[in-house]
Amino acid sequence: VFTDPVLPCGQILAEHLSVPSIFFFRVMPCGLDFEATQCPNPPSYVPRVFTGLTDHMSFLQRVKNLILDIPNYFLCDSVFQPYAKLASEFLQRDVTVLDLWRKASIWLLRLDFVLDYPRPLMPNMIVIGGVNCAYNK
Repeated sequence: VFTDPVLPCGQILAEHLSVPSIFFFRVMPCGLDFEATQCPNPPSYVPRVFTGLTDHMSFLQRVKNLILDIPNYFLCDSVFQPYAKLASEFLQRDVTVLDLWRKASIWLLRLDFVLDYPRPLMPNMIVIGGVNCAYNK
């Protein structure tokens, strides 16, 4: 199943049919793609989105980065809770959205390291290019 993981309905279907899934996305909310793929993502070293920070941060900038990352945990739990409930009812077993994302076969990432911070990638993660712009003469 070729799907976008932000709305996990495709992954629920793939799990139900026992077929592999391929994720195609630009950015996952709250950095849950790092957690699902077990990529290192320490908030004291990796700058968060919309902070304007670089990988060379002072101590106070690292603290700011960490503080700005804390609400993500609570926000994403509340946003993805209905999908976890839907998946548990449909698959007839207890499952979380992270459990579903961890079973993805391939992650196609539309990253552009000019705009995004370089990050470690797992073997099943493939960078296919970022921003798509039409060529003008």
